[in-house]
Amino acid sequence: MWIRTTIVVLLIALVVSLFSGLFFFIKDQGSTKRTYYSLGTRLVIAVLLFSVTAYGLYIGELGNQVPWNIPATPSE
Repeated sequence: MWIRTTIVVLLIALVVSLFSGLFFFIKDQGSTKRTYYSLGTRLVIAVLLFSVTAYGLYIGELGNQVPWNIPATPSE
């Protein structure tokens, strides 16, 4: 359960970082490096999100429940 909570928190942090980068981009007009720092932060958050998702899939806490992934039962 902690993996799903972590994924949601990382997604929210990713969106916040995205909008803070947009705000710095509009406000500073390229005079400071805050936009680049926001991009770096967003990149780190995205890598963490990917890693947590891959770990969750690896240990089996996250699963795939799409209809085309259900194993077929042999007909008798």
